[in-house]
Amino acid sequence: MKFLSYIFIYRRLLLVVFTAVVLLPLPIILHNKEAQCAYILFVIAIFWLTEALPLSVTALLPGLLFPMFGIMASKDVASSYFKDFHLLLIGVICLATSIEKWNLHKRIALRMVMMVGVDPVWLTLGFMSSTAFLSMWLSNTSTAAMVMPIVEAVVQQIISAEAEVEATRMTYFTGSANPTLEIDESVNEYEANERKEKTNQVPGHSNGTGKISSKMELEKNSGTGNKYGTKKNHMMCKLMCLCIAYSSTIGGLTTITGTSTNLIFAEHFNTRYPDCQCLNFGSWFIFSFPAAIMILFLSWIWLQWLFLGFNFKMFKCDKTKTYQQKACAEVIKNEYQKLGPMRYQEIVTLLLFIVMALLWFARDPGFVSGWSALASGYADYITDSTVALLVGLLFFVIPAKKSTKTTPTGEIVAFDYSPLITWKEFQSFMPWDIAILVGGGFALADGCEESGLSTWIGNKLSPLGSLPVMLIILITSLMVTTLTEVASNPATITLLLPILSSLAEAIQVNPLLILIPATLCTSFAFLLPVANPPNAIVFSYGHLKVLDMVKAGLGVNIIGVAVVMLAMSTWIVPLFDLNTYPSWAPAFSNKTTP
Repeated sequence: MKFLSYIFIYRRLLLVVFTAVVLLPLPIILHNKEAQCAYILFVIAIFWLTEALPLSVTALLPGLLFPMFGIMASKDVASSYFKDFHLLLIGVICLATSIEKWNLHKRIALRMVMMVGVDPVWLTLGFMSSTAFLSMWLSNTSTAAMVMPIVEAVVQQIISAEAEVEATRMTYFTGSANPTLEIDESVNEYEANERKEKTNQVPGHSNGTGKISSKMELEKNSGTGNKYGTKKNHMMCKLMCLCIAYSSTIGGLTTITGTSTNLIFAEHFNTRYPDCQCLNFGSWFIFSFPAAIMILFLSWIWLQWLFLGFNFKMFKCDKTKTYQQKACAEVIKNEYQKLGPMRYQEIVTLLLFIVMALLWFARDPGFVSGWSALASGYADYITDSTVALLVGLLFFVIPAKKSTKTTPTGEIVAFDYSPLITWKEFQSFMPWDIAILVGGGFALADGCEESGLSTWIGNKLSPLGSLPVMLIILITSLMVTTLTEVASNPATITLLLPILSSLAEAIQVNPLLILIPATLCTSFAFLLPVANPPNAIVFSYGHLKVLDMVKAGLGVNIIGVAVVMLAMSTWIVPLFDLNTYPSWAPAFSNKTTP
């Protein structure tokens, strides 16, 4: 037993050593560049999937192993670790830092919820819409972490209101007064009429029986320690939590900057196919926005049906609010009022946010000439990262408030100003681990290309060309969706992109036809609490069980893959001319290295 405990304690060390040693015969026996690169690829893949080493540490291995095996020079590997992607990420993080510092994200979320109302059906849609919108621009993790406390406050208020209604119901049946409970007269009348109707439905139902049943119900809810009061309240807590987790992920699909997987794909694609010039912020938004809206709406209906039941009456907008709904509306209104009037810093941040989005859309829309065409002769030099850096630098320049000090005479004088964000604040938000992880993925892709491993993989996958293209897309999507449940999303997409690119080239189909669905499906980590950070955040509140997330996530996964398949066969096809093998993709060669 002691021996087994040692194995458990040092399992990660043993896995690192075991993986490196067991796979070593591959480069020793075959002794060619493809085998050596395959060894490095397998080692990194196992480390990424098992997290035997931190993901970012594993991402540094190409910088060590490629020069040692003679695949790439050290200076060439090093240049792969910092790309256009990193400049884009820096600009986006500047925006996200300012949005969160000045609480603009909270104001947007609360305002959108106030607009849709507090009926449970529409309340969940309001939270899903606001969360999805925020995750288009902020990280999925920070969005879920910001919205969940608001949702928890609303949920607790609903439960509290339900308890007060139960207490009022008992007071009505027993005829006793409760001077501490003050409820609106119209609500009292509404609840009283509702109780009378229910009582009249049962023949011979006397007041005495009503007293007993009411007391028993109240004791059942409060005496057993049930913190939810009723099963419906518990189901609503589960529903609200999963709505936040899933919508924070779905919203990130909409923009290139919404998730790290989108950014990784964009950089890989633009590096591997530099002549394409068809993938930018605007073109991504045009094809992904309808898909995200469909997934969000269908997921909302699925979660409603799973936890609260579904009927068409739930879409009816009833102007008469119950006491619980009034209590929820009051909580949301109070939270919004705590923010006070919109401040100067929030206004400037919002304006810069709008400017960044407009410049991204208008740079090269595709159907008309964008503003980048003004730079005649070098329009291709300007990318989305140029816009992100331009706006990002303004956050360090534009004043937010004056810095003051007290003189020896007691006078308060201004001596400097503070910008919208400081470098220290930016550093605390910048995901350096993701930056290194992505850089390692780029280095790994370059090594596979340089060694000829990509060509070898393409040759082995070429028989798949006999299958229908849509079946290949479906198999790829299901494979990626399954893998991303147990491995991190960035690691999954980084590992698969070079392989899937080679597959597309081998079977002579437009690479976008394979890579776009794989990229979108990488975000469909909905099944487990550990699948992605938003899932873990909502799970930590204690309302959910793993089985709840598995049941709900399985349905959302099916919805996501189905919508992606629909998109790849309809509106995305003419947008990128997916039915033909493009001239910007390399002509595949069937040469193999012995």
